[in-house]
Amino acid sequence: MTAWAARSLVMLVLLASYWFVYQHGRSVEGAQCAAASSNRDSGDRLAEVIGERGARQEEQRRAQAQEEARAHAQEERTIADTGAAGADAAGKRLQHEGAKLVATVSGPGTDTAAIARGQAATRAAMVLSELRDRADARAGELAKAYDRARIAGRQCEAEYDGLSQEFRRLKAVKQP
Repeated sequence: MTAWAARSLVMLVLLASYWFVYQHGRSVEGAQCAAASSNRDSGDRLAEVIGERGARQEEQRRAQAQEEARAHAQEERTIADTGAAGADAAGKRLQHEGAKLVATVSGPGTDTAAIARGQAATRAAMVLSELRDRADARAGELAKAYDRARIAGRQCEAEYDGLSQEFRRLKAVKQP
């Protein structure tokens, strides 16, 4: 073997060893990058799961607050309906008393002038009684509508306060 062939063989072995060292370094670097990427990805997944859990808990808290507002509004509606039923009963008693008054005023008499006055008073009492009945019925309708609107407004306010309270909390957390 000549010196030139030996040098070429040594140079070839040296280049091959450098090449294998280089390839080994690339594979080690690739493994390290893959491990770092895997750690980052698992951290991202963990943060995502924690974020989802927090969002789910917040949604459940909001739903519970809305349900509490609805339940409270339903209780208020029940109380208002009970009060309206009592007012209706009182109105019917008043109607009955008015009918008794009309019957008393229109009672039989012996004097024709008194009978004529009684008939006029009866007509006036009937008109006033009918007018009072209509006014009472309308007042009852308006009171029911007012109660329902007031209760709905309070429910809306309670739900809005629950949502805006969370919004203010999140806004305060995000600000540096």
